[in-house]
Amino acid sequence: MDILKNIKNEIIVSIQAMPDEPLYDENCILNMAKSVCNLAGCKALRLAGERDIKNIKKNIKDTVVIGITKPSKIPDNYKELVYITPTIADCKKVIEAGADIVAFDGTMRKRPNNETLEDIINFIKSQKKIAMADIATFDEAKNAYNLGCDIVSTTLSGYTVETQNNPDCPDFKLVKKIKKELDIFTILEGKIWEKKDISKAFEVGAGAVVVGSAITRPQLIYKRFLKGIK
Repeated sequence: MDILKNIKNEIIVSIQAMPDEPLYDENCILNMAKSVCNLAGCKALRLAGERDIKNIKKNIKDTVVIGITKPSKIPDNYKELVYITPTIADCKKVIEAGADIVAFDGTMRKRPNNETLEDIINFIKSQKKIAMADIATFDEAKNAYNLGCDIVSTTLSGYTVETQNNPDCPDFKLVKKIKKELDIFTILEGKIWEKKDISKAFEVGAGAVVVGSAITRPQLIYKRFLKGIK
């Protein structure tokens, strides 16, 4: 697939903000995207919601967009729930907005509307789009692979009940195991803050790396600097 070739060995930037954050404004999101794409050469973005997907696809040409939906407020029990592009209807919204890749919760937890993970993947493939499963464990990656998924990403490692006690660092071990045992494009995402994390990700076999908060969430970046003086 040409899109997978385009993102291979690239750093994908996740540009997202919650509705109660100042940067949620669509022009803020667009300008952050222009900064990393037009000025720094970023080739792919991960975006949440139809508004921002449409806006970026309209204004920044030739940028690969990974699209998701998620709630306007993440519930306190999010580790128990499927909330990233949880339904076929959500997938349809993302596709109609112009996403090249549709990312979704790829765990084996119960989904809304009695839909299954297989239903989600089959729908995305029927629309000639790339299906990307956000997973937390190797068994979830293997299941998504067996169902015909095109990409797996470690997005949910540490953010599910089963993995909540994982170390507070990128899940390099999971990427390494997936690459050793499955023939699937694998993305490392989550808890990446240092340049050395990027290097290690590619060393263990990641096809691409997603970086979000370390680039696009000023409040979290500031809090990390604060830790340096405490």
